[in-house]
Amino acid sequence: MLTLMFLFSISMYMLGILSFCLKRKHLLVMLLNLEFIVVSLYFNLFIYLSLFNYEFYFSMIFLTLSVCEGALGLSVLVSLIRTHGNDYFQTFNVLW
Repeated sequence: MLTLMFLFSISMYMLGILSFCLKRKHLLVMLLNLEFIVVSLYFNLFIYLSLFNYEFYFSMIFLTLSVCEGALGLSVLVSLIRTHGNDYFQTFNVLW
């Protein structure tokens, strides 16, 4: 059962990486894919810690940092939409 959950979490991670690489047109979709990757890593960490009967304090720290990462990503998204009007990567000019 644990092996099946471990394979499921690894497949979630790989699908998140694949969709992150393929859907790179919008910033919002990329942020959602990053959050999916973080959730799959959390699931993998939870399985690993429960396998060895460790404490789950590190998983709470991981969740706190992932929430901070999500809030920073949303703030970048809001600021880019306010300055450029959309979240397409084609409209962002690096040279300006």
